[in-house]
Amino acid sequence: MKRLAELKELLDSPKKITIIPHRKPDADALGSCLGLSHFLRKKGHETWVISPTDYPKFLHWMPGQEETIIFNDQNEIKSFELFKDSDLIFCLDFSGLGRVDVMEATLRNVVEKKYAQVVMIDHHLGKEDFADFEMWDTNSPATAQLIFDFIELLGDKNKIDLDIAACLYAGILADTGSFKYPSTNSRTHEIAAELMGIGLEPSYIHREMFDNNSINRIKFLGFALNERLTIMPEYKTAYFAISKKDLENFDSRTGDTEGIVNFALSIEGISFAIFFSQADYKVKISFRSVGDFAVNEFASEHFKGGGHKNAAGGQMNGNLKKALDKFHEVLPNYKEQLLKVE
Repeated sequence: MKRLAELKELLDSPKKITIIPHRKPDADALGSCLGLSHFLRKKGHETWVISPTDYPKFLHWMPGQEETIIFNDQNEIKSFELFKDSDLIFCLDFSGLGRVDVMEATLRNVVEKKYAQVVMIDHHLGKEDFADFEMWDTNSPATAQLIFDFIELLGDKNKIDLDIAACLYAGILADTGSFKYPSTNSRTHEIAAELMGIGLEPSYIHREMFDNNSINRIKFLGFALNERLTIMPEYKTAYFAISKKDLENFDSRTGDTEGIVNFALSIEGISFAIFFSQADYKVKISFRSVGDFAVNEFASEHFKGGGHKNAAGGQMNGNLKKALDKFHEVLPNYKEQLLKVE
């Protein structure tokens, strides 16, 4: 980490610290924020986590999540005052200010006027230069893994307790696909083992995150698989196309569509999977792939997105039909590349 010694010196005395994840935080984003918050409090700092939006109910088990401030019309002024009152702002699991959605204008104002020094810790491509301190490693499988490394670099690994361990393990578990994605490395397993050595019970975390579905989500999954899955074997591609009405019919909540794209990728012979979902005035898109097909490049080129080589996101203004038409228009350009994927 660049300028680690300087940051370490800042953290040697009590500070007021704001910690921020990206919009619609997943387990890695929220787990990293909460894990870091618990750690910094043990060092004597005053911390608060401000999320740009709400997050899935299956993350509500995380220690300390009930104190998270959700940025909205009611909390905008409060959040801005907390930003201004901060000595340090940690931006976790994102490296571009556009990833905080409705909070972007407020955060840019804080950054530009230097109300606080900013620390960015992330593993995504597309870094924007806005932070005073950076720990940015696109080879890391999870930001939670970087948080563990950050704590270790500070010489404070002995401060990791069960609450911190649970938050960080959840982040690593989610962003490695339960340790199955290619980005998982030996360091990942070493950290998991160390967290378990503290007394962590992985089965409890796995159950809370993956075996805690609502009836509506299970019914929606069945509907999506039966009615909204299109398979294109000539391109080794499969996709879901979900309308706003589909989501309303199953009373879908934040997090209910998470991971469904992976069912398409799990089909034999499929190398490229996509999940299209209609929001109010735009279509949100999740891309997944295997092998050498880089979905972050596909997302960036055609759908204002980005992310990792095999897992990325994007979006498009307009309706579902417009997004699907564009997808079908550009997909043939990648046929030869897709057919070579093993």
